[in-house]
Amino acid sequence: MAPSRALRDFLSSALRVNQAGELAATLIYTYQTPRVVAREPHLRPLMQHMHAQEVGHLATFDALLARHRVRPTALYPVWSVLASGLGWATAALGREAAMACTEAVETEIGDHYNNQIRVLLEMVAQWEADGYDVDPELRELLRTLRRIRDEELEHLDHAVEHEAQRAEPHWLLTGVIRAGCRGAIWVSERV
Repeated sequence: MAPSRALRDFLSSALRVNQAGELAATLIYTYQTPRVVAREPHLRPLMQHMHAQEVGHLATFDALLARHRVRPTALYPVWSVLASGLGWATAALGREAAMACTEAVETEIGDHYNNQIRVLLEMVAQWEADGYDVDPELRELLRTLRRIRDEELEHLDHAVEHEAQRAEPHWLLTGVIRAGCRGAIWVSERV
């Protein structure tokens, strides 16, 4: 593969923001799960499953940051506090609000991962067209991003199945959370 400043910049930004996002998701579930499960014990397996997947995603991006020598976002402490508060607050509002939070976050994250996958596929196609070999590690990163995206979209489906739409007011709650996610993504890509 040709040395590429564009790839290095992309990896630095993408891995940093993905790690921050997975940290946030882990903390959201950490703070939601006890309150949601206390009121809705039948949701324990689902909440534990989604939390465990997020913990796995965070471990994946922690390892990729180290492998590619990418620094975490400077706003790691800020995102930690905000994600913890979001998890706690939405759980305090009830199951529907907690599920609406998952719906909103995973909608934005699914789009975010799709954009990253598209950019990488375009880079790979260009390198192949230019006659360069593509590093197998890059193909593995694409597989990893697709797997994680699919798991995040599974969480979105679970949230909808568990009445995220019944949160009041759904449009406001999900709109604010989605805007917050977009803002956090934009900032974490750069800082």
